[in-house]
Amino acid sequence: MILKNPFATRSDRWQPIIQAFTKALGAQNVIRRKDELLTYECDGLAAYRQRPALVVLPRTTEEVAQAVKICREYQLPWVARGAGTGLSGGALPVENGVLIVTAKMKRILKVDLANQRVVVQPGVINNWVTQAVSGAGFYYAPDPSSQIICSIGGNIAENSGGVHCLKYGVTTNHVLGLKIVTPEGEILDLGGLVPEMPGYDLTGLFVGSEGTLGIATEITLRILKTPEAVCVLLADFESIEAAGGAVADIISAGIIPAGMEMMDNLSINAVEDVVATGCYPRDAGAILLVELDGLEVEVSGNKQRVAELCRQNGARQITSASDGETRLKLWKGRKAAFAAAGKISPNYFVQDGVIPRTKLVQVLGEIEALSRESGFAIANVFHAGDGNLHPLILYDQAVPGAFEKVEKVGEEILRLCVEAGGSLSGEHGIGADKNCSMPRMFNEVDLETMQYVRAVFNPDGLANPGKLFPTPRTCGEAANQRPQGEFKGASVF
Repeated sequence: MILKNPFATRSDRWQPIIQAFTKALGAQNVIRRKDELLTYECDGLAAYRQRPALVVLPRTTEEVAQAVKICREYQLPWVARGAGTGLSGGALPVENGVLIVTAKMKRILKVDLANQRVVVQPGVINNWVTQAVSGAGFYYAPDPSSQIICSIGGNIAENSGGVHCLKYGVTTNHVLGLKIVTPEGEILDLGGLVPEMPGYDLTGLFVGSEGTLGIATEITLRILKTPEAVCVLLADFESIEAAGGAVADIISAGIIPAGMEMMDNLSINAVEDVVATGCYPRDAGAILLVELDGLEVEVSGNKQRVAELCRQNGARQITSASDGETRLKLWKGRKAAFAAAGKISPNYFVQDGVIPRTKLVQVLGEIEALSRESGFAIANVFHAGDGNLHPLILYDQAVPGAFEKVEKVGEEILRLCVEAGGSLSGEHGIGADKNCSMPRMFNEVDLETMQYVRAVFNPDGLANPGKLFPTPRTCGEAANQRPQGEFKGASVF
């Protein structure tokens, strides 16, 4: 849905604001032309759009602080944005607001191999971290599918995960410290140079706060030693149920793969149409990708055991690869799954819910039933090992009312996840998309307590308003009471 541009004409009020930003950041770092602002009207969740009033591009911590102080002086709501690849509307601009974009803050400030840490600015692309240290035998573990374009700042905001989160955890498990600018324009240092710091874990609090507590401007990341051996197995099954049984048995056997991903038949054919790896059997009901890493002897033993467990659950054929080139080929289709969905459908709406592994078959069956009832095809791609589902609801936005129906299907999927004992999000965040569903998972006291924390950092409510939490204007008093067609996430908290 596209909202009106609140700044079709410039009022005199905005002239001193533009002048203040220009003085602080330089004219080349202040974007105000309407046609240029269109670039920033949405993030990866393109169904929600709002043109910002102004975009600013600071280059240093001090410039971020100045930008935030100007917003506070003029009581302007603001939203931080990195690469714009988020999938929950977390970086969606708000009406009459300023977008603070960190794309020019892309320096790797320090590489400390001896202590296995790297200090970066928020605009550094995820994959650049590994590239900077791989020659010395290190890597950065969190690897979202968008890792070649998503930025560390956005990963911090949403607590992103990726294929390797099963064994190595999500972003928060790899952040030692942060330099942040608070919504009051103050510069704070959180955490430190060692994994465990005394006092409150403010670093853990900030990671995943979706831009509501401030902007991270320097991030100290933990890097890992490259494992001695890595092996990827690709097993194909006649059904998702059979593949789900293999997942359960692998984990029950005490094997923790570096990653374990599953794709259904619709996704398999979509990626083969686009990527043409030739690796994924088109007639398979599901495929399972299992990556093992560690010492050579450990990987060798686990490889045999995983293959055996897959066969016991009906795997038709198993392919394995230990060399880097072939491993990348096996992963290529999975990494391209979201893009491939755009090839088979004019539009798609991706959700991000988490369920217990034991409920995998049950919930996928219920999602299939939702697909039949709604008439929308749903492709399933997910982190099978930790139960993080990414159902892609396929639709055509040109059909009147289609998106509103798709939203309802998405909300129903989230309901299924929560009722199964899971969560509203595994790595995409809540943003403007799922804030109305928060009451499904948290009661009033829970939500009120979280708002207290937010108010300590963000007393004026200017930092990313309308995101993460439900508000009366956007959601009513319950997750399913939002009037159809009303925009989620545009109100000032």
